[in-house]
Amino acid sequence: MHIVFDGRVVEWRGPAPFYFVPVPEEHSADVRQVAAMATYGWGVVPVAARIGGVTFETSLFPRDGGYWLPVKNAVRTPLGLAAGDEVTVEMTVRLQG
Repeated sequence: MHIVFDGRVVEWRGPAPFYFVPVPEEHSADVRQVAAMATYGWGVVPVAARIGGVTFETSLFPRDGGYWLPVKNAVRTPLGLAAGDEVTVEMTVRLQG
């Protein structure tokens, strides 16, 4: 499943600051349809993603009935991204098996 969407980088302050791009509801609904075939536990869904010229692998976090794409420093720093920045995400759900 390949998805392309625009979103805003958000900062979540827990024990350490983390950055995410929330997946829009319509795309979260698509992810939910295949989540059982993709998840390896805890409801996280493995994906390959691309923002700008940076390609990376991570897992979507379930949150508030949808999903959030984590954006690590290794992705944010080369692109100069900060909380509030708008990005275009290309993402493919990696199905297990």
